Amino acid sequence: MSDSTLFTNARIFRSGVKPGTSPGLHGLPSFAKCMLVKGAQIEHVGSESDEPIVAALSSSTPPTIVDLKGKTILPGFVDGHMHLMLLGQALNKLDIGHCKSLSDIRETITAYAIANPDVPRIMCKGYMHIMTDPHMVTSADLDGLDTPNIAVGKPERPILIDSKDLHSSWCNTSAVQELEAHTWADVPGGTIERDDSGNLTGVFTEAANITYVWPYLSRVASMEERIASIRAAVSNYHESGYTGLIDMAMDEAAWEALQSVRRDTSNPLKMRIAAYWLIRPGKSDEEHLTQVNRAIELSKQYSAATSPDCRIVGIKIICDGIIDACTAGLSEPYLSSNSHTASDSDEPITAGIPLWTSDMLIPVVKAATAADLQISLHAIGDETIKTVIDVLSTYANPARRPRVEHLELSSPEDAVRLGKAGITASIQPVHADPAILRAWPRLLGRHRCGRAFAYREYADNGAPLALGSDSPTAPHSPLGNVYVGVTRRSFREHGMDVSVSAENAQDSKVVRNEKFRLGVCEAVAAGTEGAAYSCFDEHRVGRLEKGLKADFVVVEGDREVERLATKAKVVETWFDGEMVWSA
Repeated sequence: MSDSTLFTNARIFRSGVKPGTSPGLHGLPSFAKCMLVKGAQIEHVGSESDEPIVAALSSSTPPTIVDLKGKTILPGFVDGHMHLMLLGQALNKLDIGHCKSLSDIRETITAYAIANPDVPRIMCKGYMHIMTDPHMVTSADLDGLDTPNIAVGKPERPILIDSKDLHSSWCNTSAVQELEAHTWADVPGGTIERDDSGNLTGVFTEAANITYVWPYLSRVASMEERIASIRAAVSNYHESGYTGLIDMAMDEAAWEALQSVRRDTSNPLKMRIAAYWLIRPGKSDEEHLTQVNRAIELSKQYSAATSPDCRIVGIKIICDGIIDACTAGLSEPYLSSNSHTASDSDEPITAGIPLWTSDMLIPVVKAATAADLQISLHAIGDETIKTVIDVLSTYANPARRPRVEHLELSSPEDAVRLGKAGITASIQPVHADPAILRAWPRLLGRHRCGRAFAYREYADNGAPLALGSDSPTAPHSPLGNVYVGVTRRSFREHGMDVSVSAENAQDSKVVRNEKFRLGVCEAVAAGTEGAAYSCFDEHRVGRLEKGLKADFVVVEGDREVERLATKAKVVETWFDGEMVWSA
């Protein structure tokens, strides 16, 4: 039996877009007609008249022929920014993303509690500040919802709600008690919210959420549950069309579970995983460097040479918050507030929370650079973006491909500096979805909404692009991600097409900035070769070329960009020459 497969009658994507080059908005890919795969490797991409194809067909063991009937083959997508175990856990959480008000949230949770009387905790996801604005949420808003336990005189179960962006948590009184939040010390760059009397409100933001709530969620999950979460996430990613992913907040609990999964050789994990070790903000350089040293230790043990499909490649630092919570670092104050704890009339409006200052970053970046680790810095607001480009340009080794995550509100000057420094722009078009930006005009005003998600400038100024989803904070369909990137229209709510410009931002409810959209070719390339390049894996995956891994997806349906999100779909995912999912 032949170990080769010949895919014919296909449109095989060949982008020709090297990371750091811009084909422009209208650059077009080329397509081949057939692809020969032998074992886990691509042997040839071209036409059926090419000599390698003719030789294979005339051999004593000709390849199995698969007629794709005009379907498209794309390289397997590599998610350039996601959170593996958090995604797996989120798949089992109650989604409140559809809710429009506090009463909607309460009704949704009450119904879930009634339908699921045996779950020990009620875990929710998808909260956005705009759902409850201007109400300041507290634990009391979530108390009294566990009617099954209340009816039999039992204590209410803990209820924990993740914000959509994972930067804050909102808990009922039972959850606050189980968290033992009364014992927590304040942390730099985070808020343990309290009322005027000093009592905990049940809301924990930024570094407080990362330092205390995230580890708690890992602790209360058994090893079996963590393993199941990882497997569920990988299975979901196969269905979506991914063959690789970059985890952007790896920690001890997730890494331990991931290694347990990989030790199970009877059920191998068919996904290429590169991970960045999360460095949490502490009170001293010593605390930070201890975490960096752990990343260095693991990177030596799990490297491209020793563990190419599951490796520690660098460190990740979350340097600011998010626009919707008014915690992203801006050069000018917010115009309004989305605070949990105070009304706009009595709360001073700030320019955001700096989770990491330059003085905090520099020793960490120096240590990681000296150890040849990659460096990934989360920066959303323009002031934080300026700070991290300053630090990376001065102290990081450009040969190690430093990267900045999100880049949601940059200045024109920093868009240029990003490219000149060769810093990877790790972007998530699904965060540019107009459906989730309704609060931005009120928070930022007309002059700043016009700078939102300046992807076109990053590409044109020579920054390598890596496309990611940031799941589970956003939908992780790679085709949906490409759709938002190339149209700047909503994948969540089809039909939103009102633009925001410098003239009408304050009056409009929708932020689009079509001027910053990407071309189809470069968006697909950024979600495949660009993401692979960002973690030094482009020599193995990301393109459909002879000698590379046979990781690819088969797509059918409408090829027009306007219908990409609704009419095209992934129907097969192949990893190492083996089909791992089919519709």
